Amino acid sequence: MHELAPYIDHTLLKPDATRTQVEQLCAEAAEHHFATVCVNGSRVELAHLLLEESNVQVCTVVGFPLGAMEADVKRYETEAAVDAGAGEIDMVMNVGRFKDGEHDFIVREIRDVVEAADDRMVKVILETCLLSNEEIEQACKLVVQAQAHFVKTSTGFGSAGASLEHVKLMRETVDQFAGVKAAGGVRNAEDARAMIEAGATRIGTSNGVAIVSGETASQNY
Repeated sequence: MHELAPYIDHTLLKPDATRTQVEQLCAEAAEHHFATVCVNGSRVELAHLLLEESNVQVCTVVGFPLGAMEADVKRYETEAAVDAGAGEIDMVMNVGRFKDGEHDFIVREIRDVVEAADDRMVKVILETCLLSNEEIEQACKLVVQAQAHFVKTSTGFGSAGASLEHVKLMRETVDQFAGVKAAGGVRNAEDARAMIEAGATRIGTSNGVAIVSGETASQNY
C-alpha cells in the first residue's frame, strides 16, 4: 500500500457529479485503501452501500460550501448524513459570524454538529483564504474549544486552497488537540508530502489516484 493512501480523503464534490462518477470514486478508494471518500449529502447512502465491505469511511460535507445558513440546518444535515451511513463530517464554519466576533455562536454551532455526529469524526472548514493569520489562529482555538476533531483549510470553492504557511499555523495552534486537514491544490505526491511535513494529518483531494501513482493531476481540489 502506498504510504500516502491512509492520509487521503478521495473527494468528489462537483454539483454535477453523476452516479457513475461516484461509483468510480468509491472503486478507486477501495482499491487504493484511502481513508475516506468525500461526497455530497445526497450521495452518502450510495457510497456507504458501495464501501460497506471495505475499510474506507464515507465522509460528507455539511453547510457546504458557504457555511452561512442557520446552525440548525447544519445539525439536521449532520443527522441525515449519519442516518445515511456517513462516518465523518466536514462542516463549514460560519465565516461572517466569526468575523463579527460572535465566538460563542461559532462554538455552539460546532458543538451542535459534534453532538449530532454521535462520536463520528468532525472536521471544521475554516476557508483560510478569507482569514488573516490572526483569525486562523483564533478560529482554530474555537474548534478545539468546541471539541471537534480536525481543522480543515478549505472548501475547494474559495479563491485559494491550502497553503503550507496556513497548515503550519493551524498545526502550531491546535497542537495535539486536533488533526489538520489540508484541502485544495494538492495535486501530486510532492505536494502531499509537503503538507504532511507542515503538519497535515489528512489530505482532501480529488487527485488521490494521481498522488499514489506518482503523477501530477490538473485538478486543483
